[in-house]
Amino acid sequence: MQQLTDKKKLAVMIALMATMFFAAINQTIISAALPKIIAQLGGMAYYSWVITIYMLTSTISTIIFGKLSDIYGRKKFLLSGIFIFLVGSFLTGLSANIFQMIAFRGVQGIGGGMLMSITLTAIGDLYPPEQRAKWTGTMMAIFGLSSILGPVLGGVLADYISWKWLFWLFLPIGVIAFVMILKLFPKKEGDSKESIDYLGSIFLGLTITGLILGFSWAGSKYAWGSPQIIGLFSATLMCILMLILVERKAKFPIMPLSLFKNKGVTISNVASFLMSGGMMGAMSFIPFYIQGVKGMSATQSGLLNIPMSIMMIIFSALSGRWLSKSGNYRLFSALGLGIMSGSMVIMANMNNVTWAAISLIIFGVGLGFGMTVFTTAAQNSAPPSQLGVVTATCTLFRNLGGTIFIAVFGSIMNSSIARNLEKTMSSGLGPDFTKLDSATAENLKAMANPQLLLDKSKLEALQASLPDQVQQIFLNMMDMVRTAMGQALSWVFFIGALLLFLGVVLSLFLKVKPGVVAETDPDDEDNEDDDMPIEYAS
Repeated sequence: MQQLTDKKKLAVMIALMATMFFAAINQTIISAALPKIIAQLGGMAYYSWVITIYMLTSTISTIIFGKLSDIYGRKKFLLSGIFIFLVGSFLTGLSANIFQMIAFRGVQGIGGGMLMSITLTAIGDLYPPEQRAKWTGTMMAIFGLSSILGPVLGGVLADYISWKWLFWLFLPIGVIAFVMILKLFPKKEGDSKESIDYLGSIFLGLTITGLILGFSWAGSKYAWGSPQIIGLFSATLMCILMLILVERKAKFPIMPLSLFKNKGVTISNVASFLMSGGMMGAMSFIPFYIQGVKGMSATQSGLLNIPMSIMMIIFSALSGRWLSKSGNYRLFSALGLGIMSGSMVIMANMNNVTWAAISLIIFGVGLGFGMTVFTTAAQNSAPPSQLGVVTATCTLFRNLGGTIFIAVFGSIMNSSIARNLEKTMSSGLGPDFTKLDSATAENLKAMANPQLLLDKSKLEALQASLPDQVQQIFLNMMDMVRTAMGQALSWVFFIGALLLFLGVVLSLFLKVKPGVVAETDPDDEDNEDDDMPIEYAS
């Protein structure tokens, strides 16, 4: 597609940006409103699964359909992805309980995984290596725009209209994106001589599922050392070993192991994994601090995300252009991850909303630098014939990092809250229930639920319904729950900062030369050396 005129390329990019916006806005719109949704549907214990299931299904579909797009072409999978995402979004809005929402979010994830991977892959099809960073940065800026609109709209809709419209409002944008891709995107077939690696796909899906379930259940549903968790991780390890054996023998592997001989691809993948893990710790759990600990509304929580998203948009666009000119992947990756890590240290120590806003602004700057570099580095390190699977693999690691660590962070938060509450109550520093009769005291203790903090109007109504002599004790008890939640979130943010710092160290070894791309067979041992790439023929 690089032979297209600049005018046609721009038209295709507009269609891709519309697709990206549709997929991204439906992810970001839920972030600030999810605590309110959970408060209405119930099931806080399954909170992380609303996000985890999306990440799980999108992670699996990303790698499978990324590879299939190399074989059969991009267009049909872009159209299929939009259609599946439309159906999933509509059904999610009809959810009557938390389990229906989780199931329909899984459908959304299948379509979302197809879209997020293939839209970025198409940039590699359209433009030579020296121009990819600029357009990838532009695409990330589109994602940043959705990060501004999404949380604010999500908070407003959840507070004043109905959370169902979070999933229905942008359905027309999806229809428009479908028509634009249908009319503007060139029909270019891939290498249809390749066959589908069914066995590899099965073991890859089982591996990802085992990892997600293991990290989601460990420490919450089952103890880390329980037979269920040990058995699940053992089965997952067996699936990983089988996946490696199958892929080594497969003629057309779903995940070519030869890619991991390439230093640029491998470091980009692992750094993306760590970056996504730290990022999810910030973006998914900061609303708990703002709404739960500080008692602000979902709308106010969404508004606090605007400065972060503005910084992300600005620095995504700028860093893409700067990276295209300099080609210094090591500098931009270390700078982005380092800034993000520092901002999460601030989050771990913040004690008011002002510091939360400052930390989010700093985080947005780092995110702008980090979001562009790794996909571009991976694409420019691999042969054009494998752009789809390389981009999908990078997206796979990014999604897998987010999926695993949001489950880990959710487990850490819930177990830490319970431990903190138990410690406070047993130490005698909690509310004084001795002034109440035993039945009233037990009923009041049952209300020490962190989920109650996420719905301010429900909390106030419950307080007003209590007798005057009980209200002060109730307030003291909820202050105790707020403190427990705040302490738990500090651990989440500290761990996120550590992950991002590990990414900084790893990125110092990243080396990809500007304006060049590997053209050799990835199975060739000589291709392991990034210092001797072959010039790209544009």
